[in-house]
Amino acid sequence: MGRKIGDRKDGALLRNIDPMHFIVPLLYPNRCDNEAFISERIDLTNLNEYLKNKNLNSPEYAYNLFQAVVTAALKAITLRPKMNRFIANKNLYQRYDLTAAFVVRKLFTDNGAEALAIVKAKDTDTIDTIHQEIYRQVSECRSDKLDSSSESMDIFNKMPRFISKFLVSIICFLDRHGWVPTSLIATDPYYSTVVLTNLGSIKLHSGYHHLTNWGTNSVFVAIGEKKLRPFYDEDGNMTMKDSIDLGITVDERIADGYYYSKTVRLLRTILENPQLLETPMAQPVDY
Repeated sequence: MGRKIGDRKDGALLRNIDPMHFIVPLLYPNRCDNEAFISERIDLTNLNEYLKNKNLNSPEYAYNLFQAVVTAALKAITLRPKMNRFIANKNLYQRYDLTAAFVVRKLFTDNGAEALAIVKAKDTDTIDTIHQEIYRQVSECRSDKLDSSSESMDIFNKMPRFISKFLVSIICFLDRHGWVPTSLIATDPYYSTVVLTNLGSIKLHSGYHHLTNWGTNSVFVAIGEKKLRPFYDEDGNMTMKDSIDLGITVDERIADGYYYSKTVRLLRTILENPQLLETPMAQPVDY
C-alpha cells in the first residue's frame, strides 16, 4: 500500500484509534511533559554464562552485555509494536522502521569526542546479526570520520551564531511536520525507536533520562553499572546475584500502563533467558 495524505516519510498516521489516544496529544502536545519512568532490575546469572559461552572461541569482537540489551530491546519492541509509535504535531504515528541508537565515545578521556550510531532491525535478526552490525557501526565511529548528523551539526557550528539560530528555528518547524532533510537526521538518535545509553561502562547507576520534544523518539533506556545486588525469594530468603538496573523512560501517550508493564516483563524475560536472543526478532515469546 502507498502512503496516504497525512502520512510522514518515517511513519504512517494512525487514523482509527480510540478517543483517548486521539484527544491526549491535543491536550498535551509536548513529549517532555508526558514522560513515564520505569526502573527494572535484571538478574544476570544466565546471561553471564551465555555470553561466556558465546566468547569461548575468542571472536574478533566479543559479545557483551550492551549488545544483549540492544537485541532484547529490539525483539521486545518487534513483538510489542505500539512501542514503535510516536507523536508529532499532535498526531499519533506508527513508525515504518525499527531502530536502536546510541552514542559511541571514541576515546575514554574528558575531551574524547562522541559519535552517533544507529542499528536498523529486521524481523529475521538475532543477536548474531545485531552483533555484527554494532561492530561495523562502532568501527566506523571510532575512526575520524563524522557521522551524517554530526557533519550537519558541524556546519551550523561554523556559522555566525545569529544565522545558525535562525536556521535552527526553521528546522524545528520542519521537524514538527516531518520535513527535515534526511541528511540532517540520518543518524540522529532522537529520530530512532529506542535510544540506549550504557552508563555502566562509565561506572554510573541507571536512572531517569528525559525524552526530547525534538524528533520522534518515544523510548529511552539507561543501562546501569553491573554489580552484586540482593534478590529475595517468596520465603524472604536473600541471595546476592550479579545484576544491572535499567532505567526506562517512555512517552506515556503512545500506549497504556498495562501495555508498558507487559513490554517490560517481556524485556526482562528475554534477558534472563538469553537463549531467546538466538531466535528471530519476530518469533513470539511465551512470558
